Amino acid sequence: MTAPTSPRIDQHPDIMALRAHSEETTATPAAQAVEAFAILCGVYLAASPWIAGFNGSTTLAINNLICGIAFACLVGGFGPAYERTHSMSWAALVLAAWTIAAPWIVAGHAFATRAGVSNVVVGVLACLTALALAGLGVSRARRL
Repeated sequence: MTAPTSPRIDQHPDIMALRAHSEETTATPAAQAVEAFAILCGVYLAASPWIAGFNGSTTLAINNLICGIAFACLVGGFGPAYERTHSMSWAALVLAAWTIAAPWIVAGHAFATRAGVSNVVVGVLACLTALALAGLGVSRARRL
């Protein structure tokens, strides 16, 4: 067999530039703070039934546990692999929006007020952080 005459795809100049752009985007203190806050939102959402005291509502507690873990896992990949995971912030945004609506959809009218308040507050914060993570690459590209 003959040796390839062109460089490997991972050495392509466009891919190298994309990786450099992604590294610059996630290396800023603001980006790291947003990612850390987003992970904290996911961890709080997962633990919120026991923190806020509505673990008696089993369906909502399980929903929050699953959504919180999923949200934390989605946003946790941004730092080490932003170029491959930045589009997942839209999935995180959907999970955050679901968090806001879940007390009324999953638990119906049987949920406690503290469950609704907890979910709405963490859902709004998670929406804002997901939007901020989605906008990191866009704002960085506009400055260049």
